[in-house]
Amino acid sequence: MASQQAEKAAELQDPEIREELDRRVREEGETVIKSGAGGTTLNAQERLAEGRKKAGLSRTTESGNECAETKEGAVHVEPDEKQLQ
Repeated sequence: MASQQAEKAAELQDPEIREELDRRVREEGETVIKSGAGGTTLNAQERLAEGRKKAGLSRTTESGNECAETKEGAVHVEPDEKQLQ
């Protein structure tokens, strides 16, 4: 965990700043960590962002189908129409 702390931005190591950011996430639903959307706490947003970075995923404006068409080896999956209804 110490190595993760070293990788964080300096301002995220300050307990007062972390407390304020965590409050904004919990109370206002704000995304304060890039690629951390969906996390309900500061720690959750950090883990989401780290996981997406490790997985090589990025938040883009292209759909999954568009992304699959541009990436070599990607598989295009069609939804099951029966389940969508």
